[in-house]
Amino acid sequence: MSFQPVYVVDGARSPFLKAQKGPGPFAASDLATQAGRALLLRQPFLPSDLDEVILGCAAPSPDETNIGRMVALRLGCGNKVPGWTVMRNCASGMQALDSAIANIHGGRADLVLAGGVDALSRAPLLYNDTMVGWFAAMMGMRTVNQKIGHFLKLRPTALLNPVIGLMKGLTDPVCGLLMGQTAENLAWKFGIDRQQMDEFAVRSHQRVVAGRGAGHYGEIVPVVDDKGNIYGEDDGVRADASMAGMAKLNPFFDKKYGNITAANSSQITDGAAWLILASEAAVNKWSLKPLGRIVDSQWAGLEPAQMGLGPVHAATPILQRHGLGLNDLDAWELNEAFAAQVMGCLEAWKSDDYCREQLGLAGALGALDEDKLNVDGGAIALGHPVGASGARIVLHLLHVLREKKARRGMATICIGGGLGGAMLVEAGS
Repeated sequence: MSFQPVYVVDGARSPFLKAQKGPGPFAASDLATQAGRALLLRQPFLPSDLDEVILGCAAPSPDETNIGRMVALRLGCGNKVPGWTVMRNCASGMQALDSAIANIHGGRADLVLAGGVDALSRAPLLYNDTMVGWFAAMMGMRTVNQKIGHFLKLRPTALLNPVIGLMKGLTDPVCGLLMGQTAENLAWKFGIDRQQMDEFAVRSHQRVVAGRGAGHYGEIVPVVDDKGNIYGEDDGVRADASMAGMAKLNPFFDKKYGNITAANSSQITDGAAWLILASEAAVNKWSLKPLGRIVDSQWAGLEPAQMGLGPVHAATPILQRHGLGLNDLDAWELNEAFAAQVMGCLEAWKSDDYCREQLGLAGALGALDEDKLNVDGGAIALGHPVGASGARIVLHLLHVLREKKARRGMATICIGGGLGGAMLVEAGS
């Protein structure tokens, strides 16, 4: 397959803000608008010079319908610049990039703003079916006496037992498992224990702290809420993360037999990430100096109950197409949905049986050098705003390559529903 590289001109993201008690300070459109505005202000072209705006979002609120168009207008792109929204669950931001690439390849666009966003702290509480039925019956009643009688039939347990929208959204509708339960499957499959998971989680926090201290998070732009409060850093990072602290948490998804906790899982988070993608013609027209190029991409499907192995199924075909081994790349960004999920991917690549039976290879691909993996930490420490993470890992990977003066890297992500996505990137122009 011929794949003409598409240039990544620049990128920016908001701080990732951990869900606390109740809705966070920003709607998804606010985060995307503020991060996008900061990015566009430093470009030599106007927002209205963009050919389109594509925004991935897994959980937009009802008042943010077609959030891509809404944000494009708020960014000052004007009425003539199309804005649209994509959804591929955890890889919605990566899908936005891939959709931009397709339009650039097809000659329909030369300059595209693409990325992802979610404000998971604002996921709604929903009425259960009993309450919905009660309201529906009430609407059909004509007299006051009928309505009073109907109201007296209301049971508090029906009203006070709402459906948590986020939990419903994180449950696979086909296999019926929460995403964390699918990660428990991988832990069991590959014999990954609680200590290994907690050690991985501690390392994620430590690497973010070290990367932050070294100035490796320059892609973050501050955001300001309507009360004038400034948010400048990812606020879920724990400088004091320790094995002792990890040990205090009980398993969340399988309370009796499981080992996955809130601390060795990615955090529920709000955040936005953007990249500007350009054709060679646009690079020349505007005298742009790209961060790098997206060289190839791949999507893959697998059993939903094993969805965490999606990166293995998506990244491996790219490696094969380009004649690369795991460690021929200089850096990897593998989204940390769960510690067990990342570790499961590493074990799958090392398994002769898995590589033969599931990937059709002659044998194991080998052991990925973990010094090349998520060198500045990942979603366990930073958080995982579902719609934004696929864009974030591509953007940060390009920054890692530039910092290391390295050439090639892979960004890859597991996707609820039994999917994986991956992108091969190269630094520089």
